[in-house]
Amino acid sequence: MSSNDQEFLVQKIRTQYTEKQHTELDELKTLDAKVKRPANVFGYTYGTVGAVVMGAGMSLVMTDIGTIIGLASAVVPGVAVGVVGMAMALSTYPIYKRILGSRKKKYAPQILKLSEKLL
Repeated sequence: MSSNDQEFLVQKIRTQYTEKQHTELDELKTLDAKVKRPANVFGYTYGTVGAVVMGAGMSLVMTDIGTIIGLASAVVPGVAVGVVGMAMALSTYPIYKRILGSRKKKYAPQILKLSEKLL
């Protein structure tokens, strides 16, 4: 191993154990995450629940689960449950955009002020 490779490896290991200075760029990244995280959590959660509900409706229609749980004909309830799930899945993106827009509006002055300072 050459001395340059050794020096690089030593520096890499050393940086893992030194205390990191908190900079304004870190603060900007934190604010950006604070804006996006609630919208992302909502989008993933609500979209997943909508897809599962839609799948449950499809399962009622296409399998004999309806007869097992005591439904004479599971087509109508299955379609209804599937449509509710589809509506949830389709409404996820507009609601996500609304949440993200309101968060951006709330934190825009702080982010713009900090980014101007950094630039």
